[in-house]
Amino acid sequence: MIKQIKKLSVVMMLLNAVYSQPAFALNFDELNNTFSPLMAGAFVVFFFITLGQYLYNKKLKRAHQTLSLSEHRLKSTVEGSGDTLWDWNIATGEIIRINDKYMMHKSAAGEFIPNANRIHPQDITLVDRLLKQHIAEKTAFFEASYRIKDSLDQYHWVLDRGKIIEKDNNLNPLRMTGTVRDISHLKSTEERLNLFAKCVESLTDAIAIYDRHFNLVDLNPSYLKLFGGIRVQYIGRPFTLSGYDNRYMSEIKACLKDTEHWQEELKLRNHKDILLPIEITIDEIKNNQGQITNYVVVFSDLTERKKAESQLHNLSNRDRTTGLPNRNLFFTNLKKLAQQKTHHALLVFDLDNFKKINDSLGHQLGDSLLAKLAMRLNKLARQQDTFYRLGGDEFALVMSGTNDIHTITRTAKQFLAAIATPFKMANHELVITSSVGIVLFPEDGATPEILLKNADTAMYHAKQKGNHYLFFNDSMNEQAVKRLQIENLMRYGLKEDHFVVYYQPKMDIKTGKLVGMEALVRFITPKKGIISPRVFIPIAEETGQIIEIGEVVLDKACKDVKNWIDQDLFNGRVAVNLSAKQFSLPDLTTRIDVILQKNQLPSYFLELEITEGTVMDDPKEAISIMRSLSARGIHLAIDDFGTGYSSLAYLKQFPLNTLKVDKAFVDDMNTERGRNMVDSIVTIAHNLDLHVVAEGVEQAEQLVILEDLNCETVQGYYYSKPLSPDEFSEFLKSQKQRERNEQPSLKVVN
Repeated sequence: MIKQIKKLSVVMMLLNAVYSQPAFALNFDELNNTFSPLMAGAFVVFFFITLGQYLYNKKLKRAHQTLSLSEHRLKSTVEGSGDTLWDWNIATGEIIRINDKYMMHKSAAGEFIPNANRIHPQDITLVDRLLKQHIAEKTAFFEASYRIKDSLDQYHWVLDRGKIIEKDNNLNPLRMTGTVRDISHLKSTEERLNLFAKCVESLTDAIAIYDRHFNLVDLNPSYLKLFGGIRVQYIGRPFTLSGYDNRYMSEIKACLKDTEHWQEELKLRNHKDILLPIEITIDEIKNNQGQITNYVVVFSDLTERKKAESQLHNLSNRDRTTGLPNRNLFFTNLKKLAQQKTHHALLVFDLDNFKKINDSLGHQLGDSLLAKLAMRLNKLARQQDTFYRLGGDEFALVMSGTNDIHTITRTAKQFLAAIATPFKMANHELVITSSVGIVLFPEDGATPEILLKNADTAMYHAKQKGNHYLFFNDSMNEQAVKRLQIENLMRYGLKEDHFVVYYQPKMDIKTGKLVGMEALVRFITPKKGIISPRVFIPIAEETGQIIEIGEVVLDKACKDVKNWIDQDLFNGRVAVNLSAKQFSLPDLTTRIDVILQKNQLPSYFLELEITEGTVMDDPKEAISIMRSLSARGIHLAIDDFGTGYSSLAYLKQFPLNTLKVDKAFVDDMNTERGRNMVDSIVTIAHNLDLHVVAEGVEQAEQLVILEDLNCETVQGYYYSKPLSPDEFSEFLKSQKQRERNEQPSLKVVN
């Protein structure tokens, strides 16, 4: 027993030595001494078996370590690449993934497309087709770009690549491996590049791309459309411009080197050999290192733009009605003449009373008349002269290279005669006249603006004579300056309340009692004193300031009359003049209503005086307006009757209450003809059931005649001059006292 224990101890010792020492040597003599030969042989066999097991385990451990290291490196590589590595067991549906960023789960057994529920519905058909093609061995690899949904339900573009790596004995696929790469950024870049490519291809401008040596590398379809040919015949060719030599090409390249950009408008021939205006733009393209890689050349055909510019130039510089150069071109050309310091004359034409033709026959016929007039006058102009339409019925003739008075006068007379020659249009024979103002350069002005202003001034004075021409002179300028001063004074006067209202009484011719009054405007300035109505009213009519002045007069008159009514001093009507411009206002009745309501004056106390010429400008429209006023209870009077061109047919249609006899007829009553004229006017008025007022009565003899002719009411200096509001208040009080004195006293009977 002890022997066997000793033997076992030796074996254990040897085994420990084997497993504890990297290298050892066997002492067979010692083994033979310790064990029997049979036991020694068995031990040797056992030793070598144990040694082999040791070496195998050690190799296996090293292999596991190498495999683990390789697996770690592979995983790190995959993670570093950002790709997902997958291994698909087709039979079981199990998929092993490394770096699975989309949180994909394993597919079910028999499912042909892994994670089909995560693939975009629009892409599933493509993936299915490509996968089937690979399994059918029609492709070496499976490769598909599609959108897949992550765990947050966000779609990403991926590139999925794989290959079958294992099949069964029947060549059915068992296993497939591959990678999934996120290509969202690449897809976005691709879409952007495709968009730019499509834009370049669809551009109407021809585009050519050259390399840094100016050899053509690409072009768009518009290039071929412009210059003809096919793409391959251009690729690789150096940059040239047909009709331009190498020296010019060198200049372009030198400019690009200095400025990185070149642009010029040139004439080039297209594929039809037609010479076209083409704008060429060249720009450098550089890489991230700032090195030139390409040149982009853009060829823009300017043909249509030139046509549009020409049409626009005509529209902006030609009058559409007459085809003549317009006001814009007038100033442009006149400035050029002034810069050249060339003697020239400017004749400005204004047609007299052309508005009446437009109003009576219509603007269409009026435009046709202007077009015919332009043709007629343009033929009279010398070859070096230019005829313009400045606007409306105003024309201008610029006679260049002359300041000869005889030549200019002869031309002005020819034009006036041609204008006055009748026009036959639409069954009408139209006769118009004109007024012409003439200025000379440089005598009458150094700039187009001054020349035109002075010509307008001369024309304004010529218009007063009718169908006449006048050369500008200094006295005209003085009058124009004075007119401008009055205009500015009126503007300031309206702002500072310098317009006041005076009242002239209207008296009953039989009783001598007050029955009404007329409101008359007075313009009283602090420095210039009283400015006569004969001076400022015509200017106010022209400038339109008469509208505001008229409203001031109406407002103040209504306010004063309401005050006198409240004091029981007055119970008649106040007559206020309506100017032609006021009468043509579309909101006239509304304006009058506002003033009456503001002053709380009943319309019964208001009478509006309208001149005969105003209502006869457009009788039908006048009747409509007057009926609207009359319906409000406002009385209407025709002022200055007999001085215009009234038609009795229209006169009886006007809703009038009063007819006023002009002072000119009253002054002429000392003759039998004058007396008969007033008698006729009064008779007409009474036959139309109108009340008659004679104005400008200054003498007792006039009063007697008017009474004999059955005129009811008079006004004039015989009774009173126009009075200020305070003076008229005193006049009203005296009239009231007179009425009291004339009342019979009551006697008391005991």
